Amino acid sequence: MKIKKVWKLLVIFFISLLLTNYVFPQEGRGKGRIKGIIQDKTGNLIENAQIKVTSPQYKDISFETTSDKNGEWVILGLGTGRWRVTVLAEGFYPTSQDISVRQLERNPDVNFTLKKLEISEMPTIQDESSLVLFEEGNQLSAEKKYDEAISLYEQFLQKNPKAYQVHFNIGNCYKEKGELDKAMEEYNQVLEKVKKEEKNTSRNEIEARALAAIGECYLKKDDYENAQKYFKESIEIFPKDEALAYNVGEIFFSNQKIDEAIHYFELSKQIKPDWGKPYLKLGYAYLNKGDYEKAKENLKKFLEIEPESANAPTVRNIIEYLDK
Repeated sequence: MKIKKVWKLLVIFFISLLLTNYVFPQEGRGKGRIKGIIQDKTGNLIENAQIKVTSPQYKDISFETTSDKNGEWVILGLGTGRWRVTVLAEGFYPTSQDISVRQLERNPDVNFTLKKLEISEMPTIQDESSLVLFEEGNQLSAEKKYDEAISLYEQFLQKNPKAYQVHFNIGNCYKEKGELDKAMEEYNQVLEKVKKEEKNTSRNEIEARALAAIGECYLKKDDYENAQKYFKESIEIFPKDEALAYNVGEIFFSNQKIDEAIHYFELSKQIKPDWGKPYLKLGYAYLNKGDYEKAKENLKKFLEIEPESANAPTVRNIIEYLDK
């Protein structure tokens, strides 16, 4: 009986390692494999999207591929550790996602739902050369050439001074550079401009995104009080967006703020009860806290919603270990 308990503790210990930012020493290359699907908000699959994978640990190593006609992509050869997956597709906003790659198990799918770059959101674009500047800025940003990207975004703004949404892009560049005060200045410019517009769903979404971005900057500055304040206001302004609540939870989780992450993952699943990802992350978060009953409850719900997910085998193994 004692041996069984020891094995259970060892299993839980190793699971907890896998769910934290623990990184084994690697050279950046290995047998890690990640894959996913890229689509737009209406579910249309996106072909020929550019996928680039980079890491703050392995500065000289990157991986690239493109999505096929089914919107699917796969990258092989990654080492263990934290990686950033960036997607660029013509006519869509660029987007990134930070992930952890492991060698000894199947990594979760990294799926993206891209938002179209609507002309209505940039009503003052005057010519095609402006769009070229914008797209080139996006490309440079994805390549982590942030100073060059900022320069092109600022040129774009000189041609289109009312297209204030581009301050988001500039702010993101400063945030990635670690210049958080400058990043917040850019996000605050978005807030100043959007508050002058008539209230509607689009305005609320932009305002919520800006507030969440400022909250993330405060969290990076270890100013937890202000971070929580901005995140809360962001959700209050756009309360029906399950992705916004989920992303705030992800930010807290990646910063080891587990209780706060749980709060926002719970909110996300309340907004959209049939979405599996919040249940998966809640399972991991409760494992991290040592609350194995709640972990099992959420992981089982995830399996009920997404039984064919790439995460399903790992989740089943975790539940099996916890039941022993």
